[in-house]
Amino acid sequence: MADTGFQSEVFGTTAAGEPVYRVTIRGGGLTAKVMTWGSVIQDLRLDGHAPPLVLGFDDFASYPQYSSYFGATPGRCANRIDGGHFVLDGEQIQLDRNEKGINHLHGGTGNIAKQNWTIVDQAADSVVLRIVDQAGRAGYPGNCDITATYHLHGDGVLSVTYEASTDAPTPVNLCQHSYFNLDGRENALDHDLMIAADHYLPTTEAQIPTGELRPVAGTPFDFREMGPMKRFENGEQVLFDHNFCLSRQRMAKRSIALARSINSGVSMEVRTTEPGVQFYAGFKLDVPVPGLEGRRYGAFAGFCMETQVWPDAVNHADFPNAILRPGQTLKQETDYVFSKS
Repeated sequence: MADTGFQSEVFGTTAAGEPVYRVTIRGGGLTAKVMTWGSVIQDLRLDGHAPPLVLGFDDFASYPQYSSYFGATPGRCANRIDGGHFVLDGEQIQLDRNEKGINHLHGGTGNIAKQNWTIVDQAADSVVLRIVDQAGRAGYPGNCDITATYHLHGDGVLSVTYEASTDAPTPVNLCQHSYFNLDGRENALDHDLMIAADHYLPTTEAQIPTGELRPVAGTPFDFREMGPMKRFENGEQVLFDHNFCLSRQRMAKRSIALARSINSGVSMEVRTTEPGVQFYAGFKLDVPVPGLEGRRYGAFAGFCMETQVWPDAVNHADFPNAILRPGQTLKQETDYVFSKS
C-alpha cells in the first residue's frame, strides 16, 4: 500500500488535546470510516443497503464517555483475566483490575482502545494504524508494538489484520470489537446465526471461564446449524457473552460463522485464523445518547463476533497460547464478508 497522498480529516480532539483523525476507505462494495482513537471502525456501509452495518456515533465526543468498545481494538490483552493475576516464567504478574475492581478486562485502564493511534499507511481501500503499548501500563511487562490493517476488497470483504511484537514476554490478544446489525432495526435478536464450534466455555458470575469445555450439543449454545439468536431457557432469553472454541491453536484462515437478517437479506460470513470467537449479543447496552443517524442503542441493538484467543488463557495451561515473546511476531487475521440477497 503505497503513499497515495490521501488526507485525513480531524474528527475530534482528545482530553489531552490531541487531534483524532478519521479516514474513509472504499472497496469491494463497502465504505468504512476509521478513526485513530482506539483504531475504531466508526461506520461501515454496504452498497445497496442504506443502514449502517455497525454501531457507533456521528461525533467523537460521545466515544470516550458512552462507547462500549464500539468498533474498537481492545488490548493489549482483550477479554478477561481472572483477578488480573497470572504467573509468567515463574514471575507473579498483577495487572490492573479495571472491571468492578475484581478482574482485568480488555487491557485495563487506559487500554489501547482508549488511546490515539497513528496512521502509518493509507490507500483508497486500506489504512494501517500503529500504537506502542508502553511497558508497565496497567502492569504489563515489556513494550508492545501493534499495528492494525483494515482493507476493503473482493466482494464485500472487510479484512482485519493485527500484528504485534514485544521486547519482553507478555500476553497479547487482540480483536475487532464492532457491534454488528445487518438490518438497521432496534433489536438484532431477529438475526440468524451459525458458529462452527462443538464446545463453548461456561463462566462464573464474574464471566471468568470455569476451565470446563462444555459441548454445545443439547444446549442453547448449539449454533452448528443456522438458527435464531433469540433463544430461551427456563422461559428467559439466553444472555450470550461466551467464547466458542474453534480450535486449540491459531490456524490458517477458515470460515467459522455466518450471520444473516431475513428482514434485509444481508449476510455476514466470518473467516479467521483465531482459535476462539466471543459471541456477545449486546444485552448490556443502554446508551443514553443517539448513535449513528440518531439511532437508539438499547439491549440487543447489535452483536459482537470477537475473534481471539480464549479468555483467561494465561491461567489455563490447556487453553490456546496467549503469550508473545521477543523475536516472535503475532499475526491475527479475520475477514468479515458481507453480501445482500
